[in-house]
Formats: sequence, C-alpha cells, structure tokens
Amino acid sequence: MKKLIFIFLLFIFVVPSLNQVNILETLKLKTFDALVPIQQPSGHFTILNITEEDIADEGGYPLSRQTLAQIQINLLRKGAIGVGWVLAFPQPDRFGGDFDFTEALSFAPSVLAMYENNTNEYPETTGTVILGEDTGGILAQGVVQNIEILKANTSQGVAVARTDVDSLVRRLPLLLRTPEGWVPAYGTEVLKVLAGADTYVIKGNANGLEEIRVKGLPAVQVDSLGRKWVSWVDTPQTDLREMDVENKFVFVGFTAKGIMPQIATPAGLLEPHKIQAALAESILIENSPYIPDYALAVELLILVLTVSVVWLLLSYLGITFGVLTATSVILCTMVYGYWTIQQNILIDVTWSLISQFITATVAFYLRFREQYKLRQQIKKQFEHYLDPRQVERLQKDPDSLKLGGEKKYCTFLFTDVRGFTAMSERMDPESVTTIMNAALTIQSETVKKYGGMVDKYIGDAMMAIFNAPLDLENHENQAILAAIDIQKQFKESALDVEIGVGINTGEAVVGNMGSATRFDYTAIGDAVNVAARLESSTKEVGKDIVIGHNTAVKSEQNLIKLEPLQVKGKSTKLEVYTTHGN
Repeated sequence: MKKLIFIFLLFIFVVPSLNQVNILETLKLKTFDALVPIQQPSGHFTILNITEEDIADEGGYPLSRQTLAQIQINLLRKGAIGVGWVLAFPQPDRFGGDFDFTEALSFAPSVLAMYENNTNEYPETTGTVILGEDTGGILAQGVVQNIEILKANTSQGVAVARTDVDSLVRRLPLLLRTPEGWVPAYGTEVLKVLAGADTYVIKGNANGLEEIRVKGLPAVQVDSLGRKWVSWVDTPQTDLREMDVENKFVFVGFTAKGIMPQIATPAGLLEPHKIQAALAESILIENSPYIPDYALAVELLILVLTVSVVWLLLSYLGITFGVLTATSVILCTMVYGYWTIQQNILIDVTWSLISQFITATVAFYLRFREQYKLRQQIKKQFEHYLDPRQVERLQKDPDSLKLGGEKKYCTFLFTDVRGFTAMSERMDPESVTTIMNAALTIQSETVKKYGGMVDKYIGDAMMAIFNAPLDLENHENQAILAAIDIQKQFKESALDVEIGVGINTGEAVVGNMGSATRFDYTAIGDAVNVAARLESSTKEVGKDIVIGHNTAVKSEQNLIKLEPLQVKGKSTKLEVYTTHGN
C-alpha cells in the first residue's frame, strides 16, 4: 500500500513539473523575483524622462521633430555619448521637422525603436554569424517601422516586451526571428552600436539558442528562445531641466500619462524606455541571472531524490528521528535553492519543497496511523495480562516489543490448582466457575503486581513470564516473591483449594506465535518446559513452590535446597529449591 501511495505522489508531483503548468511556472518566477540579487548599474546609461510638464511647455503632444532635434542636440552638448529614442516614428512629421531630426540623429550614435504588431511586415535583417545549429528563438509578429529618412543615420531595434504566464515582463529576447533572418531587440542594438560592431554571433544547438555575442562584449547566456533574464537595476534618471548625462548613453521616453503604455514588471509599472535600459544594463552585468538549459533536469532530479528520501526516512525510521532527518532534507533543499539563485543560476526548488512537505505530511500521517493501530493492538493484547503501567510503557515505545520472536533470558512461572478434577465432579458448574475465576484473579493480579505478564490460562493452570515483553530488573527474585504472595493469599482466602507453583529461568524464544490469522504473545523453549515440569513435581516433593537452579542463584531469597529432582525430558537430575514455609 505504501509503495502505491509513494508512486502516486511521485506521479502527481513530477507530471506537473514536466508540463510546467501555469501555477508552477508562476511560483517559480515569483521565487526568482524575491531572491535574485539586486545588481548595481553599469554606469554607462541614463534614462531621460519627458514629463507632462515638458509637454505642456512645448504646447502639447505630439512634440514636433524640431523639438526632438533640439533635445538631441542639447543632450550631446551635455556630454551624452549617444541617444536611444525608445519611440517609433512611422509617419512623417506634420510640422515638417523630419530633416532637422535626421540631421541631429547623425551627430552621435542613435537608435530608434520599432514596436511589434500583427502586420507581418518585417524590417531588414541584421548581420549574424551562426555557430552550431540555427534553432530556437522567438518569432517576431511583424513590426511598426520608422520612416525611411529617419533610418538613414540611425540603427533600429524592436522594443519587445513579452510577458510571462503571470503577465509580468522578466525575460526579453535579444534577437527575434523573422522569415528572412534575425532582427535585434532594442537594448541589444544599443550595445552593438556602442561597441561599433556589425554583426551578432549566435551559438545554438539542437535544443535552441545558447549564447548571443556582440564583438567586444562578453557572451550573453540565453535560454533556448534567446531570452535574457532582466536585472531591474536602478539606472540613473534625469529630465530636460537637469540633463545629467555626461559620458552616458541616454534612453529617452515619455512618462507623461496616456502617451506610452506602462508595462508590469517585478519592479513595478515601467515605461518601455526604462525596460530597454534595464535590458542593456543586464547584458553588461557579469554573472547576471540566467536559467540554464539543464535547469528542468536538475529540478526534476532534486524533486525525485528529495521526495524519495523524505518518504523513506519517515516510513522506516523512528518518528522522532525520521521527522528530524526529513526536516534536514527540506532545509538542505532550501539552502541549495537559495545558494544557486544567489550565484545567479536560476534553478527552482519551490515545487520540490512543496512536494517534500506534502510527502512528509502523508508519510507522517500513515506512520502515525500505523503507530496508533500498533498501540491499540498492544493494549488489546496485553491489557489483561500486564500491569497498566507496563502496558502504557509498551504503547509509548512499541519498538521495545519485538514482534515475531526473539531470544530472551526470562523467568517462567507455572501454577496449577490441585484437585481440580475431583472438585469439578462434586460441585455444580457455576460454583466451579466462581472458584476458578477467583483463584485465577488472585494469581493474575499478583503476577502483574510484581512486574510479570500473564501469558495464558490452561484450564485450572496459569503460565506467567517475567522479563518479557518489557525488561524487568531482577526478574528471578520478582517471580519468587510473586509465588510467595500467591500462596499467602490462597491460605488467607476463603477458597478451599491449594495451588502448586513451579519457577525456572533460562533462554527462550518470545514473541507472537501462531498462524497468520490467529496468534498470541508467548514463549517457547526448554526453560519453559522445565518450569511446567517443576510445577507438576510439587506434589511429588511435597512442596507448594519448586524453584529451578538458575532462578535460585540469582534471587535474593533465603531458599531451601531440595533433593535433586528427575523430571520428564531430562537425562540428569535437576537442582531444585523451595521457599521457607512452603
């Protein structure tokens, strides 16, 4: 049953991981958002925000291309090394300022934006060098291009902002695939322009893209779709009045309400120019966050191994130790997940942790239920034969009861009511039953009083065990004391019966004996047989109590040694003893 439950748990945990269902993917991404280290800006970029106040000063939106040209020139005068207009200009300027703007764009490296649409119209492809296989990538949906006059002295990049399953932008493609080839994302093109490069180097394999490189810049690790995880660095920002842009490439965009859409990111709602600035920053950051191709394989391996270990620990170890070790596994998984993310290797362990917790809960419940059933079984089996305190000890520590049989050194006590057959012939059954119940009650309660266990009743006889199932200190002496007390109570009672007691100590097999459907906790072995023979010999030697040698030498009682006794099944006579007054 446990195996079936475990297989089922693995199935419900692993399959969603393989399918990367939305809830799991969202959980993973939120975890990365919370734990990915915050990076410092590169110092190469500044964001210029055109505000509502700026638009009002210029007479309203849209701003004329002459005005934009003047902003470009002012930025360059303030020391900017280049300007990125995260804006698209698909239509000529109604004020006729396109030439002025074009001329201003030519004074320094400038990049214009293109935006995706569903027109299936694509710009010219950029130069690429393919290393390995040309697979993977994200297909562009068509773009809104700039008018030809503006393209003459500028570069262009697609200001793409694809969202994840939770509608947040985290990963941006560095290149987009078109039917004719590749076109750059905006932030990527900015870096190519600054580096003075002509081409992109794309490294791929059968599973998709691996790296995208711009000459003069470090290779950027990407996922199979060519996406880069964006580090939401706090890029410096300025405005038209301050223009703190010296030695910086400037990303220009509108923050005035209603002009540019605000896009949801882990860093909050951002305008397109801020997102593209973050992308450019992320490309320049060494050891920036990325999701390796092997991430899913590692996540599945962690899930299967940790869930299996937690299940085994809680299923087969003691509850306390199992809980402690299983908790250690969960904590180690948390530490590993946190450490990898801090190394900017985005491997998710959240689903593994949830799976471990659920597995631990199920395993703990099953183990608790199993222990509860075992405790109830112990109570049912021993409550009539052991002192309640001993039963409670067994319930608290079921492992102390080795079910199935074990060798153990014990003392065995047998009793028998003398003259039972004759008494049953002369008395009615009800009276016989009353007398026997009273006699057996005295014997049973006395045995339990001295720490023994009533093993069974055999007609008018009783068998008791001392030192099983629980260990009993000085069990030999306790058995003798029980026998003396039994004889005392019988002599003081109104019961007109006598009783013989035989005691012997030795090794025997104790545990649950019987068939698959019916069994009892008992003991078997030569020491048990000898105890029964000693009880049978009490009439022969004329004593109420006969004690074997192994019991006598370990007891604290002043015993009387009897003549050696020949018992059935033994080739030599046995040394036997009795108590004073018996």
